[in-house]
Amino acid sequence: MTIKAIQDELIDEFSMFDDWMQRYEYMIDLGKSLPIIDENLKTDDLIIKGCQSKVWLNATLENEKVIFTADSDAIITKGIIAILIRAFSNQKPADILSANTDFIDTIGLKEHLSPTRANGLVSMIKQLKIYAIAYQTQLKK
Repeated sequence: MTIKAIQDELIDEFSMFDDWMQRYEYMIDLGKSLPIIDENLKTDDLIIKGCQSKVWLNATLENEKVIFTADSDAIITKGIIAILIRAFSNQKPADILSANTDFIDTIGLKEHLSPTRANGLVSMIKQLKIYAIAYQTQLKK
């Protein structure tokens, strides 16, 4: 499935809820559905800088696609990273780099986050793209 198709799916899912309390609950459920990452990956070098909570993000390249795994010590933040992983994991680095993130605004996520969480969201996206750049460079060699 393309990144755009997954993003559209997320927009549809979030539009089913009438208010933001329901959307937060759904986001928390998405976070709970993240596969548990290996404790060995919860290192300082995998923490996303700029997040108020601790968010560990790891990426591997399998069959020329980037596979992201993540965890957080905060339930809302874990939900946010779960949304991003769903949209961008198992995609080619070039597709991740060329994808836009307008779906976040369409969902209304950024406007319903505290300023520190919104900054964290930007940092998460930036880190996803940094991994994609690294793997794109590796593939071109």
